[in-house]
Amino acid sequence: MFNRNTPYESRSGATDRIKSSVSASPSMAIIFLCVISFLLEVVLLSAAPGLGALYMNAFQFDPGSFLTRPWTLVTYIFLHTGLWHLFFNMLVLYFFGTALERRAGNKQLLAIFFTAGILSAIGYTFLSWPIFNIYPGPMIGASGAIYGVFAALTVLEPNLRVYVYFVPMRLKHALLLFAIFDFLMASSTNLDMIAHTAHLSGLFVGLYMGFRMKKMDERYRMTRYIGRW
Repeated sequence: MFNRNTPYESRSGATDRIKSSVSASPSMAIIFLCVISFLLEVVLLSAAPGLGALYMNAFQFDPGSFLTRPWTLVTYIFLHTGLWHLFFNMLVLYFFGTALERRAGNKQLLAIFFTAGILSAIGYTFLSWPIFNIYPGPMIGASGAIYGVFAALTVLEPNLRVYVYFVPMRLKHALLLFAIFDFLMASSTNLDMIAHTAHLSGLFVGLYMGFRMKKMDERYRMTRYIGRW
């Protein structure tokens, strides 16, 4: 939307504002990197399919080889299978990530995002087979990390109003709905090609980190309150 109180900017001015937004917001920086990575995927796969496949294989997470390629615990987050996969992940990160930044700060957002991303990959590796009898194949996407952000924000702001497929509900109810869906659909991972155990792993990491932040915040508030007496 346009702000009537904001004068028209030149292209260089708009570019400066975009750079400022990316540098000020970790969520926007992550979105920017994911978009750049996706464009690189598309260009490579279109112009040089062999090089594109090499790019994907080098940075996707493979449970069978993550000990020899530990960087993939992070790099898989920035790869996506298609435009809609990228769009929905980045849309959710934009709303929930920036909200968590305002509530907890940039450093906490980064800590939650990458911790959830790494541990969701590890959870996907070690929980899929023994619990759901699923062989975990290669995985890409920021969903597990975003679930961590989603869950942490829910702990801090459980009654925040959101829209899920145009239906208004509280954030805590939305998280419960998605958790139930992923749990029920976990056994169909090989059919729908969605790493539901990674989603659940990221969700539990986010809940844990969210409750820790909430407890620390309450302790800090109590200390300040007692200090006034």
